[in-house]
Amino acid sequence: MDAFELLAHPVRLRVVHAMRGGRELTTADLCDRIQDVSKATVYRHVDLLAAGGVLEVALERRVRGAVERRYRLRRDRAGINMDTASSLSLDDHRSAFATALAVLTAEFTAYLNRDTADLVADQVGYRQHAVWLSPGELHGMIDGMREAIAPHLANEPSPDRTQYLVSPILFPVEAPPTETGTDNTAAGSQGPGPGR
Repeated sequence: MDAFELLAHPVRLRVVHAMRGGRELTTADLCDRIQDVSKATVYRHVDLLAAGGVLEVALERRVRGAVERRYRLRRDRAGINMDTASSLSLDDHRSAFATALAVLTAEFTAYLNRDTADLVADQVGYRQHAVWLSPGELHGMIDGMREAIAPHLANEPSPDRTQYLVSPILFPVEAPPTETGTDNTAAGSQGPGPGR
């Protein structure tokens, strides 16, 4: 299975998210994290990720006669590079986008099901903005988002850090107009929900 096939599955992508930040987790730890998926399913997908080289064994030890494996993420294998992305078909992209949305829905539902969920205190947000951008403005905005997010990708878990799922989604919804209109409506269209 190639990297795209490995990562284009909601359960496997959730395992990858759970492992980020240099964490070393057992399959049982992952089952505790992904409680809405059966243990057998989590075990099967962890095995596939390990066989595909996305996860590697960090530690093995005997526990009550069985071998317990603690896994860690191989960051060099836990993403899709630009060459792979450019070789994907439209159907591949459609499938990957559906997987990303399924993961967002599952993770958000799991968050809401926690007794401690507090959307205001946690600064939860899921707004959407429709903006008109020139090619230069688009590249500048993408570079700005990368500069804001990239320094935090290597953060490791600590008592003062909460893991957040940040999912920038960007695609054109309308071609450039042939003439400049006189519509002075606000540039942003906010979806429901709190947050920034």
